[in-house]
Amino acid sequence: MENSTLKQILSFVDLTTLSGDDTQEKVDNLCQKALDLKKQYNGEGHPAAICVYPPFAAQVKAKLAGSGIQTACVAGAFPSGQAPLEAKVLEVKWTAEQGADEIDTVINRGMFLEGRFEEVKAELIAIKAACGNAHLKVILETGELKTPENIRKASEISIDAGADFIKTSTGKISPAATIEAVEVMAQVVKEHFEKTGKKIGIKPAGGISTPEEAKAYVDVMKKILGEEWLTPQLFRIGASRLVDNLTSQIK
Repeated sequence: MENSTLKQILSFVDLTTLSGDDTQEKVDNLCQKALDLKKQYNGEGHPAAICVYPPFAAQVKAKLAGSGIQTACVAGAFPSGQAPLEAKVLEVKWTAEQGADEIDTVINRGMFLEGRFEEVKAELIAIKAACGNAHLKVILETGELKTPENIRKASEISIDAGADFIKTSTGKISPAATIEAVEVMAQVVKEHFEKTGKKIGIKPAGGISTPEEAKAYVDVMKKILGEEWLTPQLFRIGASRLVDNLTSQIK
């Protein structure tokens, strides 16, 4: 794979740690890794964001200050989505106030699978309002939605509720991201753009660890949405191991 392609893929990555044993030191090292890559490749290839749990938002924001690398946090009862709306909203609002540029929230799949679509949408509208100026990335958890019809419906609901991005997975269940799910999501995004002129981003996440796997998602985006979507503003890949595998191949 060409260096330029490897660096382009690197620029799409949300470098992520979402473990119960995350520490300030571990998060600090992750941030430093992204900063070092930016310096090493003269700004041509580095992660788009660092994605962490809410308690680390202020730390990441301070560490990345002035770098252009975004602070992303999961919030709103990640990964289950099973919490009272009031609790979700409080967590999202607090996380945004701590400095998160982007909030990755997750839909309540149980509610969705019961057909309570208006309630799912109402929750997302409230969470979007709680984000303030932070971008909202809505996780569908496509592996639990199972069918293309459900993935399409969840994508439409999320976009209608104000999502800036739709995202496949939490990375906590299997299957996580799949090409088939992203194809459905990209088609919904394309239809929305054709109807409204508004571009919504897409983020496959979970289980993407090799440059070849990542490139397959890039190719789907290019095929359905075109080159204009191949920018960190509209395309991300949630990953932890991918960065090392990319950098080991860059000559």
